[in-house]
Amino acid sequence: MKVLVIGGGAREHALCRSLSLDPDVTALHCAPGNAGIAEVAELHPVDQLDGAAVAALAGELGADLVVVGPEAPLVAGVADAVRAAGIPVFGPSQEAAQLEGSKAFAKDVMAGAGVPTARSYVCTTPEEIEEALDAFGAPYVVKDDGLAAGKGVVVTEDVEQARAHALACDRVVIEEFLDGPEVSLFAITDGTTVLPLQPAQDFKRALDGDEGPNTGGMGAYSPLPWAAPNLVEEVLATVLQPTVDELRRRGTPFSGLLYAGLAITGRGIRVIEFNARFGDPETQVVLARLQTPLAGVLLNSANGTLADQAPLVWRDEAAVTVVVASHNYPGTPRTGDPIEGLAEVAEKDAPHAYVLHAGTKRDGDAVLSAGGRVLSVTATGSDLTEARERAYAAVGRIRLDGSQHRTDIAEKAARG
Repeated sequence: MKVLVIGGGAREHALCRSLSLDPDVTALHCAPGNAGIAEVAELHPVDQLDGAAVAALAGELGADLVVVGPEAPLVAGVADAVRAAGIPVFGPSQEAAQLEGSKAFAKDVMAGAGVPTARSYVCTTPEEIEEALDAFGAPYVVKDDGLAAGKGVVVTEDVEQARAHALACDRVVIEEFLDGPEVSLFAITDGTTVLPLQPAQDFKRALDGDEGPNTGGMGAYSPLPWAAPNLVEEVLATVLQPTVDELRRRGTPFSGLLYAGLAITGRGIRVIEFNARFGDPETQVVLARLQTPLAGVLLNSANGTLADQAPLVWRDEAAVTVVVASHNYPGTPRTGDPIEGLAEVAEKDAPHAYVLHAGTKRDGDAVLSAGGRVLSVTATGSDLTEARERAYAAVGRIRLDGSQHRTDIAEKAARG
């Protein structure tokens, strides 16, 4: 099978790494990719938001499967263009991707499907914003309706900050605060059959102790030793399957990766948000634990044959990812700094720990930082304690001027 992956972050590096280890994959391509992905896949320049260009590239390469990584190409309709060219594609249509592209659309789908979520108001005027802020009170949860790369949400006790964020958005969703731990649960679907993966937890705040601004994610771990044993089954029955059924009923079937961001509240499971693609950095730990070869599962989703898929096999190991971010992230990051220590990690920490590239580029023999989140250092171990130790040992070998990372990823869960 020849596979083309679209994207260039750590999520795509994790996907490419898993696909490169799949014996059924005979050729692996990525567009545009990054310095790390270049070690396992052939890179091609492409405008990843241009469906015609992506479809043309897939045709030239003779791709048997196209995997669209990020949300922006999905919301731009790239999967539709590839499908129209007769090439199997893993990723939802533009219409179905509105589940992530519009918070208001997602709330409407959840209402139709009877999926438990936070009470909310969709606001477009200053008057509506004031009413919603008054109705819920602090802590305020204010979400930009559109795509914001994981940074469009403000959760604050400060009404002025909440109001300022709301007024800066064209359309905004203001909702009640959900207490309790958060869980990310991915499911692969072909629009009918839903195949849940193992749950993970990510860390959105920039600083230790969940302080600082929201980011795209500073680390993740899996499994969740504190979660109820029937969590996956309950989410499948109350959230994932009803959502997929509702979208099919509306004539906008969803195939690809359905990501449910969940709060485990005192009143039960509630959906915080849906995404229409693999989450970053949770993908890094979930795929580290998946033993079943990946390509066939994704192809079954693309071809509508997921009902034929054998049950997924998971490793008993735990996995931890620590994100190394550039100076000033999540503000305007500093880029162009050399990254050292990558060869050292490969030599001393493999196969239990490895580095997945996010914002990197090659300059001759050097690898330079080229984004806010630069690397995802991922490790596996017999339990979370061992996986953490291995991940942080590898992080300690990496030298990037001004870089930052959290030191408490999976710490509480490992302590039990």
